[in-house]
Amino acid sequence: MLSVAIITKNEEERLPDCLKSVHFADEIVVIDSESTDRTVEIAKSLGARVIIEPWKGYALQKQSAVDQCLFDWVLILDADERIPTATSEIILNTLGSQVEKIDAFGFRRKNFLHGKWIKHCGWYPEYIIRLVNRKRGSFIDRSVHERWITEGTVKRLDADIEHISFRNYSEMITKMQNYSTLAAKELFNNKKTSNSFSPFIHGTWMFFRTYILELGFLDGFDGLMISNMNAGGSFLKYAKLKELTEKTRNG
Repeated sequence: MLSVAIITKNEEERLPDCLKSVHFADEIVVIDSESTDRTVEIAKSLGARVIIEPWKGYALQKQSAVDQCLFDWVLILDADERIPTATSEIILNTLGSQVEKIDAFGFRRKNFLHGKWIKHCGWYPEYIIRLVNRKRGSFIDRSVHERWITEGTVKRLDADIEHISFRNYSEMITKMQNYSTLAAKELFNNKKTSNSFSPFIHGTWMFFRTYILELGFLDGFDGLMISNMNAGGSFLKYAKLKELTEKTRNG
């Protein structure tokens, strides 16, 4: 038996395709963070059990979704992710076999920008743990880049999850702004500091890594934009950390 756990906030546009792609599951749980659009209505109409909770952060919100599930095996998704038919068959075949010695399964994630699969920039293959036994692990409480942690065995499946990463560059900029703020606060809380050189060093290295080492130039103009956004996000993270450090130092 399989549950699906999804967190949402104003996802009326992207949620329907996500829910339709997991129709093979025995249960779908949606934890909604007080959406003001038709997200809740759409989720219910497509068979999901909806629970409304205030936003607690990515890790805690996803952990809450997993905890609300009825079955031990849980497929964890974001509203902008899809399960292809071939992957759904692999999931069902996998759970129908011996899984007692496996605690979680990883997938390759295919990230899309402007409807195009981005094959480089470090975006593929991006392995992520998404099918878990909820009794054998949990989310580590981090502000960004939340991860499922288990002390047991994690197996990589030969299967993809599709991720509609960004529909346009504006969404990339918004996420860069939001994530750089959260990441800076996390570094600050962990007693990390930043000086005047840190933003330049980290930003420059991130562009070089994404565009050159991870072959972002092969993805055309989108690859250039992704490389710039990665560099900008890294630059802003350490610039904001410097700002927080100086603010505390100056009282």
